[in-house]
Amino acid sequence: MDIVFLLFQRLTALDAIGPYEVLSRIPDAEVRLVAPEPGLQRDESGTLGIQADQSIDEVGRADVLVVPGGFGTRALMRDERVLDWVRQIDAGSRYTTSVCTGALVLGAAGLLDGLPATTHWLSRDLLAELGARPVPERVVEQGKIITAAGVSSGIDMALVLADRLAGAEMAKAIQLSIEYDPQPPFDSGSPEKADAETVELVSEAASAARRPA
Repeated sequence: MDIVFLLFQRLTALDAIGPYEVLSRIPDAEVRLVAPEPGLQRDESGTLGIQADQSIDEVGRADVLVVPGGFGTRALMRDERVLDWVRQIDAGSRYTTSVCTGALVLGAAGLLDGLPATTHWLSRDLLAELGARPVPERVVEQGKIITAAGVSSGIDMALVLADRLAGAEMAKAIQLSIEYDPQPPFDSGSPEKADAETVELVSEAASAARRPA
């Protein structure tokens, strides 16, 4: 089973690493990390790097595509080479998936037109502009398209995908093996739950991060 992650500069590391830890444990899974240009792909802070060993030009098909998010998705949304590649992989995939703002790439490629989908809550309006119908859910499954909300929800999405690919018992075993048993100290993990001050703090920080240096 060929599972391909699309990496890029300025990605959110957990968007990729969380699902990787789940999907790499599926028996017979072969995971490949690819990027528009192979090499070290830095996260949004520029501190953490993940190695992509292959260019997208070297990968013509996959059983599963995972597109993580991050501020770097804004450039990918305008990169026709990347969007054409996403469409090509989707045409032959069993599942095409995204985490966080990775959904914006799927939307820009025309794969979410008219479909319910999720993304990071700060990007729901942009997702709607790309033709999707944003919903405030952690994981949204529409046929072979599976989208996950912000960052940590990629683990949930990957466990759903593990169930579809290898069965519930294997998915549960993987969940136990990574001891995924969330018990957060605060109930502020979505804008629907967080207080107004917290929502404003995160919104302001995100706006500042998007401004040119």
